[in-house]
Amino acid sequence: MNQEKLKIKRALISVSDKTNLIEFAEQLQALNIEIISTGGTSRVLHEAGISHQRVAQITGFPEIMDGRVKTLHPKIHGGILGLRDQHQKEADTHEIPWIDLVVVNLYPFIEVTQQGCDFETAVENIDIGGPAMIRAAAKNMGWVNIVVDPKDYDSIIRELQQGGINFETRKALATKAFHHTSTYDAYIYEYLNTTVKEPESAQNILEEDELTLNFLRLEKLRYGENPQQEAALFQNPQGYGLAQAQVLQGKALSYNNLVDAEAALQCVREFTEAACVIVKHANPCGVAVAAHIDEAYKKAFAADSKSAFGGIIALNHICTSTIAEEVASIFMEVIIAPGYDENALEILAKKPNLRVIQIEEWDKINNPWQIKTISGGVLIQSIDQSHISVGDLKVVTEQRPTEAMMHELLFAWKVVKHLKSNAIAITKNGVSLGLGAGQVSRIDALELAVKKSHGHLKDAVLASDAFFPFKDNIELIAKTPITTIIQPGGSVRDQEIIDACNKHGITMAFTGLRVFAH
Repeated sequence: MNQEKLKIKRALISVSDKTNLIEFAEQLQALNIEIISTGGTSRVLHEAGISHQRVAQITGFPEIMDGRVKTLHPKIHGGILGLRDQHQKEADTHEIPWIDLVVVNLYPFIEVTQQGCDFETAVENIDIGGPAMIRAAAKNMGWVNIVVDPKDYDSIIRELQQGGINFETRKALATKAFHHTSTYDAYIYEYLNTTVKEPESAQNILEEDELTLNFLRLEKLRYGENPQQEAALFQNPQGYGLAQAQVLQGKALSYNNLVDAEAALQCVREFTEAACVIVKHANPCGVAVAAHIDEAYKKAFAADSKSAFGGIIALNHICTSTIAEEVASIFMEVIIAPGYDENALEILAKKPNLRVIQIEEWDKINNPWQIKTISGGVLIQSIDQSHISVGDLKVVTEQRPTEAMMHELLFAWKVVKHLKSNAIAITKNGVSLGLGAGQVSRIDALELAVKKSHGHLKDAVLASDAFFPFKDNIELIAKTPITTIIQPGGSVRDQEIIDACNKHGITMAFTGLRVFAH
């Protein structure tokens, strides 16, 4: 493979993204480099007075089928793929001109589908000739330089002005080119897979032998969980949620802000009634539902105002000026809502560092997969989208809960589902009282939740994210006023646990579902 510095005599330019195209072409022309072009790119060059040849003049064959077929021709691909030290005679015989620089980027499939379009428009934006030329040029990096990104124009011109393109540059740009085409194909697959007529026909990611992650970098973050860690936010072009949210004001979101904001968003989406969730260090510290969003906020904040300081607020209804006044009087990091009334935004503007996030279409939020890295690989699982109703609960004790208590149990279950395991949630009247999360034993989580309830345990209920392994948990609960429990069940000691509840007059219902969150 030729690794010498490459002098450029002829360039083919066919770009959808025409950023800095004219300036780049003018600089190539100033270096006496011949230009070949196609379709829309040719028209732009012509209007700018930049001399060039159209592809049809090289191939002797017109662009046909509305431009679907224009570059797929031996005189183009031969000029790109030919090895100059082996194929010169064939090139001469067939009058194939060598093409030394290929400047191509692809039809805007990602942008068009992101903006919303019909299926036919999406399909028409699937590029065919572009990827073929890019791959050909990248493969023949010994003799050809490929450029897919306008950001690389300046560096290419600088090297050309210094006598030619270095092999290391060609190799790096070829690598970038293959990444560009593979990513492009992955987005097309993702779009087609998510728009098949029958949902069950879509390819399940867990059934695939290969995994391609289809994300675009939205921004580089200042740092990760800690200042010594690097981080960036990548967006799924086919997705909708926090990564696509509008940031209406405030400092740039940090890695930790985004992690906590997602935790708050997913928890508050559990509720249809007006709800507020306040998160600190990826765990809810205050959760409440109420008849009105103002009341829900006040109750959630009061549930653990000490922990709420510097936290993340998520509301599932429009943020009012009343809530804005409360938030503006304290230090909070982020507030998320489907919208804000005009006065609320004016009030929140008094706290310029507060990040104000708006996600308007909550029904469009999609996050079907959870991905975690391990050394040498990744783990993927479906998001826990389980929901239970009163009819799903199996009361296993002699004492039965009242209808009101059954609904409170469902509220507590929704809360404990979003706490890090081992987790216990104690709630009353649609408000969290004590939340014990992330403990290494269930008894520790229970003790923490009881402690954080500050003695307000009369008529409260308790939820556990997994079964109680021993009756010592029940013995501890029996020392409190709590008389109603919800838990998955499934322990080999279930009967022992049930007997202990019956002994102490405690009501217990099984869900049959475990909701660990690690």
